[in-house]
Amino acid sequence: MPEHEFVAADPDKCVGCGVCEYVCSMQKKHPFNPLYSRIRFVRVYPIVNLGMTCRLCEDAPCVIACPRKALEQSKENGVILVDKDKCDGCGWCIEACEFGAITLDPDDKVAIVCDLCKGEPKPKCVEWCPEEALELTTRDRLAKKARVSAVRKLLLETIE
Repeated sequence: MPEHEFVAADPDKCVGCGVCEYVCSMQKKHPFNPLYSRIRFVRVYPIVNLGMTCRLCEDAPCVIACPRKALEQSKENGVILVDKDKCDGCGWCIEACEFGAITLDPDDKVAIVCDLCKGEPKPKCVEWCPEEALELTTRDRLAKKARVSAVRKLLLETIE
């Protein structure tokens, strides 16, 4: 299975403005309300601000957990697809997601999850982030970035 891109946040750049949630809610459902957003802003104040969204897990636990087979993972881009006719809002997918990336639509009571803005060149949250804290990345690129950052910190400590 090819590695799929997902939206990730850089905690060193995120200032906690919440623009990502508002832009997503406008794109998806039109009310300017983060309850409709597919990205969740998490604040562990004052230490970390972070946007969390679907990581497009391989063998996605949310898909496996759904008793009504309402969730399916796209083979093309890894996005989790929700069949609104099958979803009864039971929440098993929400419980199965270790990233907290799935919620229920407050109106329809069906699962909502990031669809990367349905193949647009850049998801709206990434496009509109004023601090450029969000990016499309893969697990490998994210891991490499973390390793490089760790080595830089070690080198800086060695120099001091």
